[in-house]
Amino acid sequence: MDNIQAKLNRYQPQVLSIFRIMFGLLILQAGCSKFFGFPAAQPANFQLFTMLGAAGFIELIGGALVTVGLYTRYAALIVSGEMAVAYFIYANRLALFPWSGPSGANRPSIIPALNGGSLEVAFCFAFLLLVFFGPGIWSLDAQLRKRT
Repeated sequence: MDNIQAKLNRYQPQVLSIFRIMFGLLILQAGCSKFFGFPAAQPANFQLFTMLGAAGFIELIGGALVTVGLYTRYAALIVSGEMAVAYFIYANRLALFPWSGPSGANRPSIIPALNGGSLEVAFCFAFLLLVFFGPGIWSLDAQLRKRT
């Protein structure tokens, strides 16, 4: 068992970089969809100076920074916070603010599997992991550290 652990541990920095790149591209894709309508159609009610516009800006800039690994911890912290807000505001709006919606059986749940917020929770904690683990070895942050 120790032999398997040693082999897996040897690739931790590379796999962390792959994890960062993949999640960076996923959040960048969400930002590109909001701003440019690519690869998915732009939201119908998208305006720059709204909460949806701010989310698109954070996803676009934060996703680009995380993907290339530049200021990764800071960008990941902001994107993680944005995903927490997205979960609590959009996926769970009526469960958190009971005065604004239906009561009883029609009321949404705070459980992600029931309110459609599983993706926001996953993104929130994936980016929070990057805040604490850093960008990995294949990043601009790592290259800048080597130079100093």
